[in-house]
Amino acid sequence: MDSATGPGADHGTADRPPLPVRPRSLPERHSVRAQVLAALRDALASGELASGEVYSAPALAERYGVSATPVREAMQRLASEGVVEPVPNRGFRVAGRTARDAAELAEVRVALEVPAVERLARALPPERWEELRPLAEATVSAARAGDRAAYAEADRAFHRALLQLTGNRQLVLVAEDVHRRAQSPAAHGRLPDRDALLRDATEHTALLDALRGGDAEAAGRLARAHLSPDA
Repeated sequence: MDSATGPGADHGTADRPPLPVRPRSLPERHSVRAQVLAALRDALASGELASGEVYSAPALAERYGVSATPVREAMQRLASEGVVEPVPNRGFRVAGRTARDAAELAEVRVALEVPAVERLARALPPERWEELRPLAEATVSAARAGDRAAYAEADRAFHRALLQLTGNRQLVLVAEDVHRRAQSPAAHGRLPDRDALLRDATEHTALLDALRGGDAEAAGRLARAHLSPDA
């Protein structure tokens, strides 16, 4: 068989269809949407976007220097989490977490996290808990600075890392979704002050101390108190 016409022959690229080109806009678009979503979460946590107020996608797009499309997509994601609600022909209203919402979310978080914390306290050696110490300290630093947005992110990181020790990926995903909802702004517009953030942050370190000591009962009690809404 002629090597020029055999099955393994290379006929060059002239008669081959061009390879499909992956649109560069796709990763860029997803990246922009993720950045806008993060910025909106920070604005909600800090109170820059206030409970009860309506914000249009074009106005937010101008604020962040992007097109309206990734803003709408990010707001739709927040709407699916119950943080905002669509207002026809106007934009999105920051929904606001009511006292009942806070109590119900706390009940769900307790049901998810407290049993996991108690099991982990009995199962893990003390040194494993020291891996979480920097995350607990990050919440304290953010609280001392009075940075609500940074605190919200550090708080999620601590709880996510703690639950990841269970090895249950679905638990981590569900718990983080509930945690985000619990962090949404209160309907009355009051935001936690520096002292409240510090109290919450120091509960992380107290919980770690109990876990490191293998005291499952104390760890469960501290976790339950930490996850419960303020009286």
